[in-house]
Order: sequence, then C-alpha cells, then structure tokens
Amino acid sequence: MLLNPSFQSRRADFVRRRAGPAFLTDGIMTGVFDVKFRRSERLVDMTHYLLEKPRILVPLSFFADRYQSAKSSISEDLTIIKETFEKRGIGTLQTVPGAAGGVKFISRTDRAEAKEAISELCTLMENPDRLLPGGYLYMTDLIGSPQVVSKVGKLLATAFADREIDTIMTVATKGIPIALATAAYLNVPVVIVRNDSKVTEGPTVSINYVSGSQKRIQTMVLSKRSLREGANVLIVDDFMKAGGTINGMINLLKEFDASVSGIGVLVESEDTKERLVDDYVSLVKLRDVDVRSQQIKVVEGNYFSKVSLFGGD
Repeated sequence: MLLNPSFQSRRADFVRRRAGPAFLTDGIMTGVFDVKFRRSERLVDMTHYLLEKPRILVPLSFFADRYQSAKSSISEDLTIIKETFEKRGIGTLQTVPGAAGGVKFISRTDRAEAKEAISELCTLMENPDRLLPGGYLYMTDLIGSPQVVSKVGKLLATAFADREIDTIMTVATKGIPIALATAAYLNVPVVIVRNDSKVTEGPTVSINYVSGSQKRIQTMVLSKRSLREGANVLIVDDFMKAGGTINGMINLLKEFDASVSGIGVLVESEDTKERLVDDYVSLVKLRDVDVRSQQIKVVEGNYFSKVSLFGGD
C-alpha cells in the first residue's frame, strides 16, 4: 500500500530533524523541531519521550518549544496521555506547579495486571522440573527472561513509586537482573554488593554478617565510590529465607550513613522459624517443596496487602 505523499514528506522531515543536533540538560534532550506537528504526531512523540525518561521533571516550555505549540495545547495533550496511562495501567503523570514545575512520568501497574503477572509467576515456579537435589529450585531461566524480569521490575517499582529513592542495592549475582529492571522504571542507578573485593572497584567497605538460615559468618563488600553518604536506598533481591543477606545489606548501609527506603524480593520462603527482616514486599511465597512427590506450592506474597494499586478487586 502506498503512503500519502504529503505524509511521506512530513515523516521524512520529522526523521531528519530528529536525527539533527541535540544536547542533554539534566537528562532532557533539548533538540527543537522547526516543523509544525499535528496533534496525533505530538501525542506519539510525547508519549515515547516520557516513557523513555521516567521520574524526570520535564518543563511544559520544553514541549512547547519542541513542537512550536502553545502551552495550553501541550497541557491538553498531557491530560490525554495521563488519562490513557491510568486507564491502561501504564502509570501516571505527576504535575509540579510553578515556574520551576513541569510534568514527570511515574510507572505504575494496576491491580489486574499485577494479579496476572504474579499468578503467572506462581504457575511458572510450580513446574516440578525446577526441583534440584536438596530441595532447591532452579530459577535461572526466570531471572534470565527479559519479559519476566521486566514484569517483576515494574511490580517492584510500583510498590516503591512514592518513596524517595536514590539507588537500588542488590547482592551478586541473581539479584542483579531484578535490580536493573526495577531501576529502569525508577530511573536510578544500581550498586552491587559482592562477597569479595575486585581491584577494579578501588577502595571498599566490608562487613561480616551471619547467614540467617545457615548461621554461617560471611563477608559483604561494596566499593566506596559506588554509594554516596546519606543516600536513600531500595534493597532488592531474588530470594529471601531468613533474611540474613538482606539484614547484612542493611548493616552495610550504616557504614555509608545511608537510609533504607524499602526492601523488595521476588520470592520469600514460608518455611522460616526466625526472620531477621520484618518490613518488606514479596511478589510470591514458596509455601512448600515436597521432593518425594515432586510437588511445589507457590502462592502470592504480601504484595497486595502492602501496595496501593489502581483499580479494585
């Protein structure tokens, strides 16, 4: 099917000018188009721009200059985008009034989407093929799946969307994909705690901690350059049994005078007599593993009791 010549001309002009010079200022691309956009074109470009830059405050004047449109028209466009985002469970737009104000995109999931994602996680984890000797579960395929990890990241980002977060902390290695996915939605960096120091990381801070489940003394190491003093930190991990590893990260943060903004885990184990961490959000709970009958029981975690979501039950 042939495209309308005038549309092809506008599209070519649009692509050419998008590829032109632009500069980053406080995370905002400042290139200005000297072609007049139709509303449909503005809506598509604005939506893409906001989705690519979550939690970055964008002045209305930026969009007005970018599309050579009145601020009143931009405000109407943003209202349409906000209503669509909230209706479709994509997120919301927060408006900051005043001369230094603007709008920023906050990623959020709605209750229906969260229910579907967590139910899917439970089903995937109950596959008996995941059983390993000693009652352990194989989870590498889940943590290595971009689709699964992206959903997990959005769920955790929604849980802590209203918190002040400067950095996400996790421990090597399986927590890294989940932390990165969450960080993408919150637009913050990730710091990785290891059990030994690397010469490429420079000076480090290390502590000893007691594993909650195995009662073994282990070591945690974090580069001094990776975390600023007084930072607000979200702790993310793939699995929590007694919480010894997470408790160790909490103690490590004290060495940086940093604050814990929240704790999020993909899986928590129910079979725990003593838990060292109380205030946390979990997506799913491993209720029982029966090696003999090859059965795994996985249920919802405490997510829905801890997180306020769009939409009712």
